[in-house]
Amino acid sequence: MPAPEYTVRPWLLVAATVLLSTALTAPAAVAAPTPSTTPSTTPSATPPANMSTVGGARLGQPGTQVNLAPGVPVLPKDLSARSWIVADAESGEVLAAHNAHWRLAPASTLKMLFADTLLPKWPGTTRHRVEVSDLAGIGSGSSMVGIKEEETYTVHDLWLGVFLRSGNDAVHVLSAMNGGVKNTVEEMNEHAEELQALDTHAVSPDGYDAEGQVSSAYDLTLIARSGLQKKDFREYASTVRAKFPGETKKNKKGKKVRGTFEIQNTNRLLSGDTDVPVYQGIAGVKNGNTTNAGATFTGVAEQRGKVLLVTVMNPQKDKSNEVYKETARLFDWGFKAAGKVEPVGELVPPKSAAVAGARPGPSASPGEAGGAGAGAGSKPVAGAAASSATDGMGTALGIIGGVLVALAGGAFLVNRRWPLPDLVRRHSRP
Repeated sequence: MPAPEYTVRPWLLVAATVLLSTALTAPAAVAAPTPSTTPSTTPSATPPANMSTVGGARLGQPGTQVNLAPGVPVLPKDLSARSWIVADAESGEVLAAHNAHWRLAPASTLKMLFADTLLPKWPGTTRHRVEVSDLAGIGSGSSMVGIKEEETYTVHDLWLGVFLRSGNDAVHVLSAMNGGVKNTVEEMNEHAEELQALDTHAVSPDGYDAEGQVSSAYDLTLIARSGLQKKDFREYASTVRAKFPGETKKNKKGKKVRGTFEIQNTNRLLSGDTDVPVYQGIAGVKNGNTTNAGATFTGVAEQRGKVLLVTVMNPQKDKSNEVYKETARLFDWGFKAAGKVEPVGELVPPKSAAVAGARPGPSASPGEAGGAGAGAGSKPVAGAAASSATDGMGTALGIIGGVLVALAGGAFLVNRRWPLPDLVRRHSRP
């Protein structure tokens, strides 16, 4: 979806860029919160009275923040999540939020930060033989994709395991390739700071419950927005099902063969479930669920030319797939409210973009080299065909490559504008 073109005089462009850069960077510096040492664990806990004000003062206030006015639809009344946010993925406007900066345990939604940090490291074709030490330290009861020791996998395979099955085994193998868990976590925290995701503190690379590991609905939305700048991130996040390498065994003739097995995305708004239909226009991003965090989810969807991001953390209703149901209701509200509701805040750009006053280009949004590609067996939403209504595909958002749209004669205005690549080509069901 191309961003609107602006016609401005050169001197106005320069002045606007300088003023807006100052406006965005100064508040962030004074609003930087002190990392929490212990995530909230009690379901009845209340949000702090004072939270970060990155993105706007109202986002630091507890409770629901929305500017209702004539013509603006009323928010869903049956929301139970401790924290949530609805934002325009391209303009960065926050349409509504509830305890947006409340630091909570993120579960596997933290894998978005892991992926956004490490995806640029290797081409998808890179091969790695898994050692016993690669799988050390995986938490008890972790979600696994089924990686076997002494088997060889491509980086493309490993990322499919991360995005589709939320495999902590895949995360640990990639971390081992990156110099180990400690180094990976340090890089994740550095990247979070660059994104101005200042509520976030990673302790484990996979989101497994750990003391002091926190994020917020606001930060997870920032992280998802950054990840969606990368072609391979978009492709992995939109893949519904794929073939994953199995274990090498000898067949009846004594020949070594390696089979495959199918893995399916655990994002129920993308793959569907008995009580959750595929959401129209959905394209990822990541779900999570642990004892400490409860259910968490960040999703991106497009309808009628609008691309929205919704994050929901820890619904209190004890119902199946509640996090997806509340996300769907917030998407519904957001698409009805877009263009009518006055925003309550904004998603800030990364520090480098705000300071430089230049839109992110290929160097600021790496991860394309080598790419995920459409590796053998993978089925991204953009190219997947539903064989029947039970396939769970429905109408889905097409994820394709493309360059960022130039604004105002090639300059990037930092007034809440960090346009995504072309995320709006929809493929109808055959």
